[in-house]
Amino acid sequence: MIRRAARSAVLVIALLGGAPLAAQEPASAAQAAAARLEAAGLQMRAADGARDRVKALTETVQAYEDGLAAMRDGLRRVARRESALSAQLKAREDEVADLLGILQTIETSEPPVLMLHPAGPLGAARSAMMLAEVTPGLQARVNALKRDLQEVQTLRILQQSALGTLQDGLQGVQTARTALSAAIADRTDLPKRFTEDPVRTAILISSTETLTGFASGLAEIAGGEIAADRSDISDRRGALDMPVQGLVLRGYGQRDAAGIARPGMLVATRPRALVESPTAATIRYRGPLLDLGNVVILEPQPDTLFVFSGLAEVFGETGQVIPEGTPVGLMGGQTPQADAILSLSGEGAGTDRSETLYIEVRMDNSPVDPETWFETGKNG
Repeated sequence: MIRRAARSAVLVIALLGGAPLAAQEPASAAQAAAARLEAAGLQMRAADGARDRVKALTETVQAYEDGLAAMRDGLRRVARRESALSAQLKAREDEVADLLGILQTIETSEPPVLMLHPAGPLGAARSAMMLAEVTPGLQARVNALKRDLQEVQTLRILQQSALGTLQDGLQGVQTARTALSAAIADRTDLPKRFTEDPVRTAILISSTETLTGFASGLAEIAGGEIAADRSDISDRRGALDMPVQGLVLRGYGQRDAAGIARPGMLVATRPRALVESPTAATIRYRGPLLDLGNVVILEPQPDTLFVFSGLAEVFGETGQVIPEGTPVGLMGGQTPQADAILSLSGEGAGTDRSETLYIEVRMDNSPVDPETWFETGKNG
């Protein structure tokens, strides 16, 4: 018995020399995200009485989107941490059994037996000294294992408790989007540079086959004179915020899987993401166009156009002059349910960005690299 304990003591010393699991705080991140979602809910209730309801609801949708994104990231970290801890504990099952066996031996052996050793009193003394050194380490290792097991249990409970918070957040953002769409439709306080003529617009669309042709004929869709615009945002070139949170999939002129190169930038977004005007601008066109889906064309300054295509819904009226940050549309797709988000929380970032927004910038009706205007950061 003593020989087995002595041999195992060497194993124990080796185990105790291993580095502890790195300290992380995924649970704190998920809890902070839950608090952000709760704050968004309070913001939603306050938006009902806001003087500028469109602005208040826009900020509410943004708060929900940020909170949901933080919750996804927090749950992803929780899932990874839980998985890593569980894998480590499973891989060390045999070692844990040895530890428990050694502790049992030390606790249950009679004191006289512990003093016996084949090498005599000197060997017994050495064995006693080794056990004296190992026992505190054994206790420390047992305590560490208890902490790991407790953390696994806490993380699993956190994932389950997040379900209700996620469901409330997903319902809240949908309600906020619906209210925002209605508030924009009811808005009457924005100036207009011109009034669109639907007949002229239809004729222009039917007579053009390219975005270049359509853009060159934009002046023809007005039912009268277009008011002069002296806006100048050239000093903000390269520093404008992206119109949507997302990941840049393809840059200017890069070829897609079919070998087609487009003079714009493709951005992957989450379903139903809010698309906003990056600066004050005139809505020169909104609606379906060619093979681009729903399109919004903004004019932030004379002879410069921002083209956003691939939206599911578009907001505002052609001819309106909108402030910076005004919502101009929503991306398509279906927002995943809370249980689906939980089941996917262990996957890598970006897998939930299933929609794509195409961004093209045209100056003097020629395309230029959008990244010379927008601060992409290559993420979102």
